[in-house]
Amino acid sequence: MKEEVRVLIDEEKVAKRVKELAEQINRDYEGKKIHMICILKGSVFFTCELAKYIKVPVSMDFMSVSSYGDGLTSSGCITINQDLTMNIEGKEVLLVEDIVDSGRTLSYLAHMLQKRNPASLKICTLLDKPQCRVAEVESAYTGFEIEDLFVVGFGLDYAQRYRNLPYIGELIIKED
Repeated sequence: MKEEVRVLIDEEKVAKRVKELAEQINRDYEGKKIHMICILKGSVFFTCELAKYIKVPVSMDFMSVSSYGDGLTSSGCITINQDLTMNIEGKEVLLVEDIVDSGRTLSYLAHMLQKRNPASLKICTLLDKPQCRVAEVESAYTGFEIEDLFVVGFGLDYAQRYRNLPYIGELIIKED
């Protein structure tokens, strides 16, 4: 099999949209502190880039969650590989994800984190595939809405490859 990546959202558009999201977050959280939760590994690029443009005080923590393995579709089985290291009780929490497709992972995480009594919990995602939704998820901040394509780049991977691409691309797998 041969893999090809077709540019879907170029580097400049990604950078521009990340800055726009940060401006919106700055307005919404003016006078408050944000506790960002980065969902590893996919959203690390997005979280770090977004945090650079947030002007209100930010603290950050990380969770590692998996539902894909090395496949092209979600397994539906959500595994917490690494939980938070900080208490979120009473904090303004911004859960940052790379992509929302089925919604299972974020729905599960949002319900789990709400039980930890944050002052608020909002979701920020770089990419959204609403046509794939099977679990209800409400994203307060969305970078781009995309079609049902398998995408890589800017942190998103296929079998741990392509994360380092500075753009979002569609992964096309061709038979030899």
